[in-house]
Formats: sequence, structure tokens, C-alpha cells
Amino acid sequence: MTRIAAVRGALPPNRYSQAEITDAVARMCGLEGTGRRLLDRLHASARVRSRHLALPLDGYAKLDGFGAANDVFVETAVDLGAEAVGAALDAAGLEPRDVDMIMFTSVTGVAAPSVDARLVGRLGLRPDVKRVPVFGLGCVAGAAGISRVHDYLRGWPDHVAVLLSVELCSLTLQRDDVSPANMVAGALFGDGAAAVVACGDERDGGSGAAAPAAGAGAGTSAAVGGGPADGRAADGGAGPRVVATRSHLYPDSGHVMGWDVRDGGFKVLLDPGVPDVVRAYLPDDVHGFLADHGLTVSDVTAWVCHPGGPKVLEAVSESLDLPAGALDVTWRSLAEVGNLSSSSVLHVLRDTIALRPPPGTPGLLIAMGPGFCSELVLLRW
Repeated sequence: MTRIAAVRGALPPNRYSQAEITDAVARMCGLEGTGRRLLDRLHASARVRSRHLALPLDGYAKLDGFGAANDVFVETAVDLGAEAVGAALDAAGLEPRDVDMIMFTSVTGVAAPSVDARLVGRLGLRPDVKRVPVFGLGCVAGAAGISRVHDYLRGWPDHVAVLLSVELCSLTLQRDDVSPANMVAGALFGDGAAAVVACGDERDGGSGAAAPAAGAGAGTSAAVGGGPADGRAADGGAGPRVVATRSHLYPDSGHVMGWDVRDGGFKVLLDPGVPDVVRAYLPDDVHGFLADHGLTVSDVTAWVCHPGGPKVLEAVSESLDLPAGALDVTWRSLAEVGNLSSSSVLHVLRDTIALRPPPGTPGLLIAMGPGFCSELVLLRW
């Protein structure tokens, strides 16, 4: 099974309270009267206390189009990406030259050469490192990225892979769009990055070290219980194993979430029916996935859920009948940094690992995104 050796996050230095951001959005969008009251209500109900932004608040009015915003994206993404990957490799006790594959995901900007390519020389990655840049998965990409890294490491069990997510959602705000969807996005989304270092079954922790395969071989479905995870990050935190993954693309739901790409950049598509889609599909997905591994909801000791927003989290908790406090780490992440799109679930994973769930017990990582779709990752702590 794939071992998650380390997870680290990075945030831009510009941190603001929700009230400061609300005032700035109102000024940029020229909202007064009824529009301002709606904005205030949406921002107050988002349950976000603060967020980190790629630019100081007064810098956004100076962006004169998609090109200018994307230039900021590329520069900031490379800086945050280098910080996150460097910290994750340090925590895993690995060197940049140990990395065999790097996957980069973002849905908030574009770059060619891609951000991962720009990081090779800066971080000292090998010139033969395999690179997989991914665009378009949105909020689900943190979970889907772990799944695809797991797929890779099943085929290359002695390799080290890195997943990097950088999302700079603030750069996508459309100042001429006063739709409820844009206002909701402006109330929820923040900026940040996260990196995951993962090792295959035959790869031991530490620079250049490989170990013989033990237990379940590559591509084998292993039981969740039966002992502690044997991989520990350099800081002493236990890294979970990836047991299995599942993807589900829901029918006739392409309109629910995504981008409408315009001359001015990415206009958000966000249907108010997202919680209804979650209630309609997620319970069967989760119950069926767990049942395939001899588990039920009550067996899961830690839930790692993407903080999609209050209504989505309530739909997840109620439709799965989760115990009180099951999503506390997710709610705390939403309050402290907002919804970081694909980076968010990785921040929640990092914070959950720090809480040391009982060794040998199952965890479930959940994210949803454009498509509309879900990704489930079964973990063993």
C-alpha cells in the first residue's frame, strides 16, 4: 500500500479577517444598498473568520484583466509550491533527488511551462523526474491526486511521488459579476498550497533507501485493521497508508460547478443545488465503498473531508449520519483559511495526522468537485 510520508501546507503572507475582505469586495464590485446587504449576509453565513490572499487587498483593483491576474498566479504558485514541497520532503526525510514523479494540480491559473516544470531547477529535482500537470478537477483534485499517485506507486512500488496543489482563488474574482454564485465564491474561497510526499510499498523512508516488499504487494487490496502504519514522518507523525480509492462521476450534473471562461478570466459556476446532489449520491457511494472492505461508517475513526462550505458540510454530516464532532477538523480549517479548493482537503489531512488517530484503524478522505463528482480514499492510520 502507498504510504503518505508527509503533508505540508503553505499560505500567502497576506492574511485578512472576513470583515476586511467583505468591505474590499463591496468596494471593488461597487455594491451598495440591497447588493451590499446580500454580500454582508453571504459573508457572515460562510463561517469563515479569516483568509490568506495572494495579493494585499489594495492590489486586486490594479489587475486589469486575465493576463495580469495569471501573471500573479504563476509567480505566486511557484513560490508557494517550492515552500510546500520543500517542507514536505524535509518532514519525510527525503531529498529532492529522491522524487521520481511530481503531480501538480490547480484550477485557478494556467502556465506553460507548467508550475511543476518551473520547480524542477528551483528545488533540485532530477531532470528525469516524471511530471503530471493536471487542470480542471477543481476542489476534488486533492483527493483525486492522492488516488492517482497511489495508482502510480502500485506500478512503481519502489518510487517516491509528490502531489502539489496550489490554488489562488482570489485571482479569479470577477468584479463585474454581481451574481449570487460570485458572491458566494467571494465569501468562501481563499488562497493556499499543499504538498503530499508518498512512498511505494517497497520504498523505505530516508534518502535513497529502498526496502523489500512486505505484506500486501502492489495492486493488492489489503485489510484496514491489524496493526499500526509503519511509516513515520521525520517529525514523529504517523503517515497513513492508502488502502483503496473510488471515483464517481454523477450523471447530468455538469452544470453544478465549474468555470465559464471569458475574456476577463474564470467566471464561477456554482449551483445552489450542490448540497442536494451530495445528499442524493454520497451516502450510497460511502456505504458501498466501506462495505466492499468490510467496514461501516461507525468503524471510521477519522473523517478527512473537503470544506466545501457550511451547507455542503451539513449535507455530508446529515446524509451519512456522522457522530457529533466527526468533521470538527474540517470546520476549523474552513474558519481559519476558507475553502482552498483542491488544497483544502490536504490541509485537513495534515491536521488530522497531527491528532494521531488510533493506529491500525480506518480513515476516509472525501472530496467533491466539477463534473459533478466525488473521490473517496480509504486510509489506514
